Amino acid sequence: MTDQPRKIFATILAAGGASRFGSTKQAAKLDGIPLVRKVIETAADICGGRVVTVIGHDPETVLGAVAAAPGFIVVNENHQDGLGTSIAVAARTCRRYAEAILLLLADQPLVTAEHLQTLIDNWSGADNEIVATAFADTLGPPVLFPSCSFSALASLTGDQGARTLLRDSAFSLKTVRFEAAAVDVDTPADLASLSSSD
Repeated sequence: MTDQPRKIFATILAAGGASRFGSTKQAAKLDGIPLVRKVIETAADICGGRVVTVIGHDPETVLGAVAAAPGFIVVNENHQDGLGTSIAVAARTCRRYAEAILLLLADQPLVTAEHLQTLIDNWSGADNEIVATAFADTLGPPVLFPSCSFSALASLTGDQGARTLLRDSAFSLKTVRFEAAAVDVDTPADLASLSSSD
């Protein structure tokens, strides 16, 4: 684990219903490890116990998949209303304690601890500077959001994601290219493809 001099929390969004997957995707296993636990452990390599996982859909199954993984679990009671509500829960949970949060998705199993560390290393510490991942001609998670953005994140609703902040002139934006972030697991076929490529 890297001992970060600044209070950076990893926040993992794992509350969705995953309708395209057909079952509780967060608990599906890759290399014998549930997807959600894999991402938590990657985040913990960098942030230690400062990992907050937001759950909602089928909480008992997801909790079973998390088992004794590091960090904290919070429940988004409004998860069915969309991704924005989970981002808001994550921001509200961390805003009193964190100088920045790393926002991750539970279905991006190829994200590495090294990439998370690179995002942190590229952050100047400025309160208005966002560091996003660039992949497949877009920008997205993992993203480092500084504390100045927490109020905006905490007010997100519905399926509104955090990409609007990446275009907001109130923030400066840095990017770090990491093409493996383009790989997410939406269907059982996606998971099988990753398993067969090992």
